[in-house]
Amino acid sequence: MMGKRKFDDDQITGILREHQAGVTVADVCHRHGISEPTFYRWQSLQYGNVNLYAKKMRALEEENQKLKKLLAEAMLSAATLSEMLAKTSKG
Repeated sequence: MMGKRKFDDDQITGILREHQAGVTVADVCHRHGISEPTFYRWQSLQYGNVNLYAKKMRALEEENQKLKKLLAEAMLSAATLSEMLAKTSKG
């Protein structure tokens, strides 16, 4: 059974950002009372999540493009049908 987490995801992200801002790993770890292996584990998990999110984002963008194309085709068909209906009702 795992114990209660000392830091939530937002806090972990903040700690990792301190290092990105130029603070040494040793200083960040000392300030927050964590070990360096914990810091590096968090860092690898964070980068793994970034890659996963990037893949999901690309898939969503591709799906969005397909849906936009389908919508444009449907709108064109509707406009064509409306035009044809207008011509046949006038004649």
